[in-house]
Amino acid sequence: MLSFDTDDILFTVLNASDELKDAIKGGIYVQGERPNNSEKEDIVINNIALSHGYPQSGTSNINIHVSDLKIKINKQEQRKADRERLRFLTGLVVSTLKTANVEGLTFWIETETVIKEPEISQHYTNLRINWNIHKIKN
Repeated sequence: MLSFDTDDILFTVLNASDELKDAIKGGIYVQGERPNNSEKEDIVINNIALSHGYPQSGTSNINIHVSDLKIKINKQEQRKADRERLRFLTGLVVSTLKTANVEGLTFWIETETVIKEPEISQHYTNLRINWNIHKIKN
C-alpha cells in the first residue's frame, strides 16, 4: 500500500458520512487540494509516513479548519478560535473514524491538538492517526 492509498481510505471514510458533509461549510480534501486561502470549514487529510515492511504501519493527519470569530476584548476587535464549532466538527470526525470498519487494517487516533493559523485567521484541530495494515488489497 502507498501513502496515496491511506489518504484515499481516510477520504472515503469521512466522505461517506452524510452527517459530516452536511455539517461542514466547506469540503473534504487530501493534501494539496484545499483551495488556497480558503476561509471555509475544510477537512484536510495528509500522510506523514508509511512503512513498506509487512505488516505496514504509518501515520496520517486529519486537520479540521474553522474560521476564527471576531470578538471585542477591551473595546478592540480580535480574532479568537471558534471553540464550539471546532468542538462540534471534531466530535463528528472522531465519531466517524471510531465507527469505520476497513477490511485488512486498523487505524486509531493517537493525539488531538488545536493549532492557530494566523495567516488566514483560522484555527484547526489536528488529529494524528496511526495505521496498522495487516492485509494488502489486490
